[in-house]
Amino acid sequence: MFHVLREKLDNEKTNDEPSTDTQHRLPPGQYLTDKFPVLHYGSVPAYEDLENAWDLRVWGEIEQPTQFSLAEFYALPTTEIITDIHCVTRWSKLNTRWEGVKFKDLLDYIPQLKPEANFVLFHCEQGFTSNLPLNLLLENDVLLAHKYDGIDLTPDHGYPLRLLVPGKYFWKSAKWLRGIEFLSQDTLGFWERYGYHNHADPWKEERYAE
Repeated sequence: MFHVLREKLDNEKTNDEPSTDTQHRLPPGQYLTDKFPVLHYGSVPAYEDLENAWDLRVWGEIEQPTQFSLAEFYALPTTEIITDIHCVTRWSKLNTRWEGVKFKDLLDYIPQLKPEANFVLFHCEQGFTSNLPLNLLLENDVLLAHKYDGIDLTPDHGYPLRLLVPGKYFWKSAKWLRGIEFLSQDTLGFWERYGYHNHADPWKEERYAE
């Protein structure tokens, strides 16, 4: 399935060469695109009653499990960022605009983490998961995003809530987020179990595990 989607994206490749003022923002092996290609595992969720059926659960190495309804989460203070994103399928898109709750700000609205909380496993629709170290998630550009380019996310891009981690290949920015699990030890996410690199640094071309 992944290789079929990769071929579709390659067909959409733009031929524009990056200008000298953007070249330094392009990781090795990447090309620029003005489009926003769609790549994900599973089908796009169809929500009939978000207000009553959707929630975001938080559990694991935390003093007490908690959860947010959609209205409760949308009521949290938000931040807008403009950032570049890089997909493992080799496209990069510059100056993307997102709005959501900084992950580090979310910690002010949940019970205290236990000292052994060092990693996070994000749980999404379709059984998809994405794993990241907690210290990376505390950076200023990591969001739990619900808007892109000034409007609500489209279903293809993760409505109503997704993770945004610009410093990693884009598969780490999990769509259709439903749960946040704090862990004492790292646990591989969906694509990592299928041979993708656990660290996913685009500047080191960490695409696949050795």
